[in-house]
Amino acid sequence: MTYIPRLKEEYKSRVIAALTAEFGYKNVMQVPKLEKIVLSKGVGAAVSDKKLIDYAVEELTKITGQKAVATISKKDVASFKLRKGMPIGAKVTLRGERMYEFLDRLITASLPRVRDFGGIKSSGFDGRGNYNLGVLEQIIFPEIDIDKVNKISGMDITFVTSAQTDKEAKSLLAELGLPFKKN
Repeated sequence: MTYIPRLKEEYKSRVIAALTAEFGYKNVMQVPKLEKIVLSKGVGAAVSDKKLIDYAVEELTKITGQKAVATISKKDVASFKLRKGMPIGAKVTLRGERMYEFLDRLITASLPRVRDFGGIKSSGFDGRGNYNLGVLEQIIFPEIDIDKVNKISGMDITFVTSAQTDKEAKSLLAELGLPFKKN
């Protein structure tokens, strides 16, 4: 027997039917789905200290269970003392089983650990069905040991969906369990 993540099973059994009822899709292939989740972390101080990139890559790897990569600058910026090709951040792209596992851990374990949490803002949609979420502290993830953190920093989480509109994307993410704030 093969393992299927809980949210993937829930998407197939419940979410497709709920979205079809809400938007009146004629075909199952029209129902939007979560394509990938991208976690990215900018490390501006890495211009002066190269070890900070290694810490960022290591933290993202621990959080996601997939090897993160360093991102490099595309051009020179003299005011930031930045040259083309210097590492300035880290990112990891999750798809498939790991994506659903990360989303499950984010919803059930990490977001409830945010101080004064009342839901996530619904203003992070980009007009094409993708959602961006900013996390202020990486210590909300249970995989990060707070004693081994050298600097508390945030990250951006981008949910890329196949939805055509923001309304469809919000319904998809809400059905999957993302706790949006009530207006």
